[in-house]
Amino acid sequence: MSTPADLGAILDMQRQAFLRAGPPSHDERINHLDALLAQVIKNKDRMADVLCEDFGNRSRHETLIAETMSTVNAIKHAKKHLKKWMKSEKRPLALQFKAGKAFIHYQPLGVIGIMAPWNYAYQLSLIPVAQALSAGNRVMLKPSEFTPGASELMKEMLAEAFGQDRVAVITGGPEVAADFSRQKYDHLMFTGSTPTGRKVMMAAAENMVPVTLELGGKSPTIIGDDYDLNKAAGSIAMGKLMNAGQTCIAPDYSFVPEGKVEAFADALSVQVHKMYPTLAANPDYTSIVADRHYERINNLLEDAKAKGARVQEINPAGEELGNQRKIAPTLVFDVTDDMAIMQEEIFGPVLPIKPYSNLDEVIDYVNDHDRPLALYHFTKDAADRDKVMQRTTAGGMTQNDTIMHVAIEELPFGGVGPSGLGSYHGHAGFKTFSHAKSIYRAGAFGGTAMLKPPYGPRLEKMINMMIGK
Repeated sequence: MSTPADLGAILDMQRQAFLRAGPPSHDERINHLDALLAQVIKNKDRMADVLCEDFGNRSRHETLIAETMSTVNAIKHAKKHLKKWMKSEKRPLALQFKAGKAFIHYQPLGVIGIMAPWNYAYQLSLIPVAQALSAGNRVMLKPSEFTPGASELMKEMLAEAFGQDRVAVITGGPEVAADFSRQKYDHLMFTGSTPTGRKVMMAAAENMVPVTLELGGKSPTIIGDDYDLNKAAGSIAMGKLMNAGQTCIAPDYSFVPEGKVEAFADALSVQVHKMYPTLAANPDYTSIVADRHYERINNLLEDAKAKGARVQEINPAGEELGNQRKIAPTLVFDVTDDMAIMQEEIFGPVLPIKPYSNLDEVIDYVNDHDRPLALYHFTKDAADRDKVMQRTTAGGMTQNDTIMHVAIEELPFGGVGPSGLGSYHGHAGFKTFSHAKSIYRAGAFGGTAMLKPPYGPRLEKMINMMIGK
């Protein structure tokens, strides 16, 4: 197990290597991205097999889509745009500074710490690594102990591609993670739960380390009265049940127009039967990652039932699932805010349904709660669409679908308030892991030469002219 001294030694080695070598060139960064890309492509089958073992069952195709393909796309996107990202950006100047030049120069921060979760073990580790490398940094990565096989595989992959002074992978449990969060990085990125994110932020604050926090929360879905229930149900079922709901941007609960709740439940049931005609032996239906998470979700359901909720399982073949840590897609009706299921992020294949009578009450409800990581709105009405977009605040939003905004590399991904701090993906990721240095290059005339004493009428005349007197 790595000790604080071990972590400090690796950090010092990387920082000294960074200072000796200076910022890597464009070609060097492309080589780093190529090395990472080659490892992902070479190991794609092992990645799927290992993660399946970690989960008990993790859909191979979900791993290929949501982990391998997304990581490959992010790396290729960075390679394609890196030269443009690295260019200095000119800034306009007021008249009194026109003899000079102003611009932003993006330079690497140094050593980036990345703390990754288990739910998308590869994607949420390797995409930040790729973006930190594209910005010219060195990286220390701490993957999750809940997916030990995937963590060890990434350690092997990255050791084959890079020296430890470029990228180092640190494995271990909560004690190692706590020590990792206290190191003096130039930037620390954490992806995980909001409670743990608070602890990470406090640990980083001890050393004044800036942080990017990708957290979570309860992401609402709003179905407009004008929208086709079957179409909405298909999208919500997909977004909710991918990875068995263990997705930070999964629809957490749904607002449905009064009088349409049962029709919506029926539509969801039809969609589940189509997607997962069986659950127990179905390789496409993912298990809950660990016993403690399985128990937590079941406890949420028991608490809801004890407080008056009605629960409906959708189990097409009527199978026994508990011995595989699988939970059937479950709908929860008659929910109230005193239920734990409406207070905690569910992170499982369980969907509370709330009826509503008008859109304003939905907006008020969303705004009365912590700002979510994502929000989904289904409507054909442009006025309602814009109203929800403008009057609610969420990290990101997909309209008339779910989860797809996260797949678009040039859309910054991140939360707001309790759902996160900062963003990454695409150009936003490059900027997150860079220092935007402001530079003014003085020209032959003007500048401080115009401001030296002794002062007199000439300077006062110039000041009056500048302020418009």
